[in-house]
Amino acid sequence: MPNPIVGLQGAPGSFSEVAANEFAAMHQLETYTLDYLINSENVLAQLIAGKTDFGIIAIENAQGGVVIETIHALAHHNCKILSLFHVEIAQNLLVKPGVPLTQIKQIHSHQQALRQCRNYLADHFWSCQLVEEDDTAEAARRLSDGTLSETSAVIANANCAELYSLELIAPNIHDLKHNLTLFAAVERLP
Repeated sequence: MPNPIVGLQGAPGSFSEVAANEFAAMHQLETYTLDYLINSENVLAQLIAGKTDFGIIAIENAQGGVVIETIHALAHHNCKILSLFHVEIAQNLLVKPGVPLTQIKQIHSHQQALRQCRNYLADHFWSCQLVEEDDTAEAARRLSDGTLSETSAVIANANCAELYSLELIAPNIHDLKHNLTLFAAVERLP
């Protein structure tokens, strides 16, 4: 299949992007296009509609548990699971450059990332408001473009710091040492 389109539940810099690139390497896809669809529903809808050739969706995390949005999307869309594979997830706290930890009032991220960092957040940011976002990398983009307040921080992949001109202020804040997420690569039913 020349230049297949791989839909993924995330924005540029997301862990789903890492998973999509790992899938491509595992299946020896030399050229492929990533379609950043932010959530599982969009990934499966685009796959079923024939607008993508493969979909990459997160199924479960060792700390955060089942990815509920994926289960809901799978209940509405029939597809074939091509492969299951794990990706190690390292959650990091990112801020606008120069903003000290003491000024952080809100922490934004995907529900799964907030769960994966529950103990760290309770120990270090117990007074901050935790705000669920649709994607970790999308939250980083929103902080970068000013959609989120400068007193906000985001939990995201370390590569989002460079990608979105943010400062990585606290690395590896996830609670489990080996924080693995199970991803599925899916395709349309024949």
